[in-house]
Amino acid sequence: MTASATGWPHRLTLYARLARLNRPIGNFLLLWPTLWALWLAGTGEPRLDVLVVFVLGVVVMRAAGCVINDYADRDFDRHVKRTRTRPLTTGEVSEREALLLFAGLCLIAFALVLLMNRLTILLSLGGVILAATYPFMKRHTHLPQVHLGAAFGWAAPMAFAAQTGGVPVLAWLVFAASVVWATIYDTEYAMVDRDDDLKVGIKSTAVLFGRYDRAMIGLLQGLLTLLLAVIGWRAGLGPVYYLALALATGLFLRQQWLIRDRSRDGSFRAFLNNNLYGGVVFAGIALAYLTGA
Repeated sequence: MTASATGWPHRLTLYARLARLNRPIGNFLLLWPTLWALWLAGTGEPRLDVLVVFVLGVVVMRAAGCVINDYADRDFDRHVKRTRTRPLTTGEVSEREALLLFAGLCLIAFALVLLMNRLTILLSLGGVILAATYPFMKRHTHLPQVHLGAAFGWAAPMAFAAQTGGVPVLAWLVFAASVVWATIYDTEYAMVDRDDDLKVGIKSTAVLFGRYDRAMIGLLQGLLTLLLAVIGWRAGLGPVYYLALALATGLFLRQQWLIRDRSRDGSFRAFLNNNLYGGVVFAGIALAYLTGA
């Protein structure tokens, strides 16, 4: 299908769908731990140039990740109810177009990171590798959600490097928290597709955990709460932060209720609830620095 046959506005709409620009939830799930790291690294006052580069980088790299994910899953997606209408699966966008779009987005992201210091640039190479290899993990391991967490969480050490010129222990604690959190919400997301994934042979933590999925998610939620408490302690955050963490823990209880019957709708709503979770944690960090409490 050529651009002249459909018109560029239509092509751009298809590319936006392929990059999931019409579904910003993923941007927020990547953005929240990035903001956690930036505010912690800058003790409540991150540099404006670093903040702008990382926010733009989140949008661009998430879009690139969606494109390469759809390219990797193009033969599987037609068998899954939720994904069978994606533009690459339906043939509205060609494989060549998808690869060119992925390369272009990666170049934009690299141009952004070149505005940062040398350590941040070097760390970005690891982020690109994690993002590019994630879509292929579901063929080889039941832990692609952990790999996704590493890809999303890699922004934490990069943020500390850009802001402070180093990567302290606190940065790796935020990275670890990001990995655990992504494993939680992407397991809930994978529960939506579990029946279809079992039919076509796609691996996931939802498949691995099986009937113990709720218990495993609960354990991971407890681990994340502990990690965030340790992060607050090491950063010297006060009661305002821990109040926010208590509210966030209440959201985890809400998610457990939503997935109680493992329905597609409930699991998806639990996944979406994580956007609010990430925002509450960020608000706790920001307000703790702002108020000094």
